[in-house]
Amino acid sequence: MTPSAEHPGAPAAWYENDIDRVLVSETEIREKTAALAKQIDADYANTDGLLLVGLFKGAVMFMADLARALTIPVEMEFMALSSYGQRVTSSGVVRVLKDLDTDIKDRDVLVVEDVVDSGLTLSWLLKYLPSRGPRSVEMVSMLRKPKALETGINVKYVGFDVPDEFVVGYGLDYSERYRELPFVGVLKPSVYQSS
Repeated sequence: MTPSAEHPGAPAAWYENDIDRVLVSETEIREKTAALAKQIDADYANTDGLLLVGLFKGAVMFMADLARALTIPVEMEFMALSSYGQRVTSSGVVRVLKDLDTDIKDRDVLVVEDVVDSGLTLSWLLKYLPSRGPRSVEMVSMLRKPKALETGINVKYVGFDVPDEFVVGYGLDYSERYRELPFVGVLKPSVYQSS
């Protein structure tokens, strides 16, 4: 399946030569987001409002679509965390680049993530947020990689399990590119190995 398979007859997109294959199509994302929203609606039916906490920048697309699919009252907040700095691999130290602007005491909080991989950042976050007194803290991630299963992090809502490959699209980037793609695809190694 090529990236333009959902739009036959459309001209080739700028990114087509960079994408090896599509892992999760635009249609599959839309259907899974609706299914996750239905499950979350049911689980939080008795809440007076759910606070979605998205992790910049990768979770923005998923969080926006999820918020629109939910029928319960929601508020949106964002955090930015880094364990990489200028490195390609994690430094092992999590830094808060942007903290919450909202008091989460006695609130139901749902952390929204694009992909759960090594789990370092999320492991730190799931210790940090409870220290601020929320009623509950759960997680939803559109994607989960195999390493995440080894971390013991409880991701209550998962969209898709994907292989341990370099994926981009639907919020995920390489060097700040590809976030806007409506699907999740595997980036060709030639793109990032030549940089």
